Amino acid sequence: MRDIPVPRENLQADVEGDIEAVDKVLRITRIRVRYRIRIPAGTREKAERAVATHPTKCPAANSIRGCIDLDISAEITEE
Repeated sequence: MRDIPVPRENLQADVEGDIEAVDKVLRITRIRVRYRIRIPAGTREKAERAVATHPTKCPAANSIRGCIDLDISAEITEE
């Protein structure tokens, strides 16, 4: 994660979405991603910047842009 050593067990995500009928066809209309990240002390600024820029760097987020609303947030804990 952006030059921050984050072992796999220190990075978790909760993901949920909304499905709605649009013109009588079911569609995923919104996806919410909430990361839980434990980072080394003193790296919060880098971690927050990585989360903020994630939607523009992520291939999946770029693939659904304009089709599905995507909300990304993070709970960041320094160790």
